[in-house]
Amino acid sequence: MFRKILVALNRCDHISEYIFQEALELAKATKASLKLLHVLSVDERGWEELEKSRLDVFKSFTEQAIAVGVATEYYQGLGRPGYIICETARVWEAGLIVIGRRGLSGMSELILGSVSNYVTHYAPCSVLIIQNPDIT
Repeated sequence: MFRKILVALNRCDHISEYIFQEALELAKATKASLKLLHVLSVDERGWEELEKSRLDVFKSFTEQAIAVGVATEYYQGLGRPGYIICETARVWEAGLIVIGRRGLSGMSELILGSVSNYVTHYAPCSVLIIQNPDIT
């Protein structure tokens, strides 16, 4: 099945925790390794401050996964999130990308863009979109 699962995480909140837990369960079931990816958008305000705090959270996620026997690493990059996610998946040879969806629609999605939509169209592998549990 999947040997490598790339997990694209956005914020350090309960939604990212939910996405991580779903990906971790899938990795355990398929004996896959995980790569946690966070992309700081150059358009994001105060990204320098966010960089350290988010790395601490992803390091914690990595430690949790390793503790249950799932080989895991994390990476944080700077750039256009959709492009960086797809490029990381290509270079790392991921078999699956797990990504969340904010639940935007209409004008909000048009103005803000949809990373999950971009990834769905340009990913070099399969994509699993985890719905935001707050809007289901």
